[in-house]
Amino acid sequence: MKGVILAGGRGKRLRPLTCNLPKPMVPLLHKPVMEYSIELLKKHGITEIAITTHYLSKSIQNYFGDGSEYGVTLHYFDEDKPLGTAGCLKSAQNFLDETFLVISGDALTDLNLTEGIKFHKEKESLLTIFLKKVENPLEYGIVMTDCTGRVQRFIEKPKWSEVYTHTVNTGIYVVNPAIFSYWKSGTFQDFSYDLFPKLLHHNERLYGFEGEGYWSDVGKIDRYIQTQFDMLDNKVDIKIQGEEKYPRVWVGTNVSIEEGALLVGPLFIGANTVIRTGAKIDPYSIIGQDNLIEANASIERSICWNDVYIGSSSKLQGVTIANDTQISSEAVLCEHCIIGDHSKIGYKSWIKPGVKVWSNKVIFEEAVISTSLVRSNNRGNRNIRIKIMPNKWINSSSRLKRNKRNL
Repeated sequence: MKGVILAGGRGKRLRPLTCNLPKPMVPLLHKPVMEYSIELLKKHGITEIAITTHYLSKSIQNYFGDGSEYGVTLHYFDEDKPLGTAGCLKSAQNFLDETFLVISGDALTDLNLTEGIKFHKEKESLLTIFLKKVENPLEYGIVMTDCTGRVQRFIEKPKWSEVYTHTVNTGIYVVNPAIFSYWKSGTFQDFSYDLFPKLLHHNERLYGFEGEGYWSDVGKIDRYIQTQFDMLDNKVDIKIQGEEKYPRVWVGTNVSIEEGALLVGPLFIGANTVIRTGAKIDPYSIIGQDNLIEANASIERSICWNDVYIGSSSKLQGVTIANDTQISSEAVLCEHCIIGDHSKIGYKSWIKPGVKVWSNKVIFEEAVISTSLVRSNNRGNRNIRIKIMPNKWINSSSRLKRNKRNL
C-alpha cells in the first residue's frame, strides 16, 4: 500500500514558532513531528509515500530528501495555492493508483495502521476514518457510527450543544482511489467540510475504525507542549533518541554536563549541548541540540529548540524558545511565554506570563514585557523597547561561542 503525508499546513495557531518553519517541521524531542509519521508508515510496511506540501515546502524537501535515509521513497507534490486536505491529493492521483493511507504531518500517533487497513478491506469501504475518543471534542470532527462501523453523522468542530459523542476524526484515512471522482483538479476540497458530507449524501460506504493507542494533534501550543510531556512519560510507543544516562533523563551524543549541575527527570537533552556548573534542569524540560546553559540558570517545564543560549542565573518557567535565540543573564521568562527564532532577550529583562515574542526581536536590558510583540513598533507602552534584529547576528560556525559582550 502507498501512503500520503499531508504537509502543507502553515501552523497559524503555533505562531511565532512557525513564522519561519512549516508545521510538519516543528520538533518533538528534537525530531520533526513529520519524521514520526514516516517511521510509523514504514513500521506498517508503507514505504512508497507521497508528501503534499505548500508552506515553506523547500525546508521539508531539504531535510527529508528522497527518503532513503529513513528506508522509504518520498515523492513530493507541491501546491501553488492551498487546495484543502483532500484537494491537494488530486495532483498525486496518478501516483495513488491503488488503495492508499493518508496521515497528517502534524500529529503524533502509534495507532495500529495495519488493523485499520484490514478493517477497511473487510468492509469494502470507499473511505475509512481512524477514530479516537478524546476529552474535549470541540476542536475536532465528531463521528457517530452504527454497530457495523458505518458512519451515520459527522460534525466538524461542534458546539457543546451538538456533542453527541467524544469519538473524533484523527485525520488518518484509508482511501479507495475511486474517491477522486468526487472533485475536479484545482478545486478546493476539505475532507471534513466538503468530502464527507458528499459521501454521506450519496450513501457511499464510509466507515469509522476506532483504534487503540496514542494520538495527539500538535497544531496548538498547549497540545504541542503536552505531547512532549507525554513522550517523556512513555505514553506513546516511540523510541526516544539518545541514551537514558540517568533515570528518565535522555541525553544525546557529545553532551557536556559539568559537575554541580542538577538534572531531575523526566527530561531530554539534545546532542552537543553544554550545561554549566550550578545550572538546574527540572522535570519536563526539553533541551535541543547545540545549546549552552550557563552557570546557575534554572529551567523548569520548558522547551528550548536548537542553538539556544541561556545566560547565567536566568530563570525559565514553562516557556518555549525557538531556534537561534539568546536569553541573557538574570532574565526571567514566565509561564506560557513563547519566544520566536533569532531573538535576543536582554540582561535582567522580565517577560510576563503568556507573552509571545515574534521572530527577530531584541528585548533590551531590564525591560518589562507584558504585551505580545508581533510588530516592530509598540507605541504607548513605555516598558517595551524593541527593534527588528538582523539575521546576520548569528554566527553559525561557532554556535556555542557567543559574544558575551552583547549579553
